Amino acid sequence: MTEAMVRLDAVGKDYGAVRALSPTSLEIAKGEFLTLLGPSGSGKTTILNLISGSIAASAGTIWIGGRNVTGLRPNQRELGMVFQNYALMPHMTVFENIAFPLRVRRCSETEIRKKVDEVLDVIGLGGYGARKPKELSGGQQQRIAIARCLVYNPDLILMDEPLGALDKKLRDQLQLEIKRIHRTLGVTLLYVTHDQSEALVLSDRICLMNGGEVEQIGTPEDLYFRPRTVFAADFLGESNILDVSVVSSGTEAKLSTRSGFQIAGVATSLSAPTAKIMIRPESFAVATDGEQGPNTVTGAVEDVTLTGGVVDIQVRLGGAETVNVRRLTTRDFRAMERGRPITLSVKSSDVMVLE
Repeated sequence: MTEAMVRLDAVGKDYGAVRALSPTSLEIAKGEFLTLLGPSGSGKTTILNLISGSIAASAGTIWIGGRNVTGLRPNQRELGMVFQNYALMPHMTVFENIAFPLRVRRCSETEIRKKVDEVLDVIGLGGYGARKPKELSGGQQQRIAIARCLVYNPDLILMDEPLGALDKKLRDQLQLEIKRIHRTLGVTLLYVTHDQSEALVLSDRICLMNGGEVEQIGTPEDLYFRPRTVFAADFLGESNILDVSVVSSGTEAKLSTRSGFQIAGVATSLSAPTAKIMIRPESFAVATDGEQGPNTVTGAVEDVTLTGGVVDIQVRLGGAETVNVRRLTTRDFRAMERGRPITLSVKSSDVMVLE
């Protein structure tokens, strides 16, 4: 079993009568990239601040690298922090900003020069040492903030929404840069974000938070394709969530939609007569006219939206039921005019019955 770099044992946080984090147990493996994902107030930043020592736990024990750090100050925990606002010192050069934590640790000038040059190469900014932060772009400044953490080789780096202030294109570029740095150095990284796509791109595992509790934890594939609850299915990625009646239960349950379509889906156990199912927009296939078979539904095109590389097709199945279908964009996408009859099919393995 992989050694745990961080372990929370029933760690909770209360502010008077307000519970910010219910007692939570969580492990982060050495070298793992774990993302805390969730809406505002879900508890993700509370967990990060408890691990960093910025706030004290109301209950439980925090372990980092096998040490009980529950009562230690932040500077005694030997970890790095990267914030959204870069926190660079404007009067210092790039070199001096990165060298600062080494000077605090009283490293020799030879060692400082060597380590700063090495980390500048790692982040792809070799030769930028003499510049001031104001001479750099936002993405370059964020890379300098990351380099300042990497330079003293902490066992653990915490990142609190570090890309939140950047535009989308730059954010996408920095995501790949952070992923490359993590793979190159193998450092343990705990990342906080509310951006679902960012979590899917970066993470080895995602811990989805909701209301001060862990909703679900697993790989990006687990949470995207096998969400266990309605909240998980609705929060991560786009989804079609439909109410169904249970016709028969089992490993492959037989279900009936409100529009009367019979459909099979993946279920572990069903005890109630009704349930909800989740189908991702890209899981639908558009069948040829008149084609029928297992797990097919028919409806009418209600709207078509071009979003770049993909086209979203809103399909009304009947009554109040509408589903979104996603297809790769082709030049003839306009042929899906409003009101056109359409038949959709979906594999039973792509129909998830939710708790």
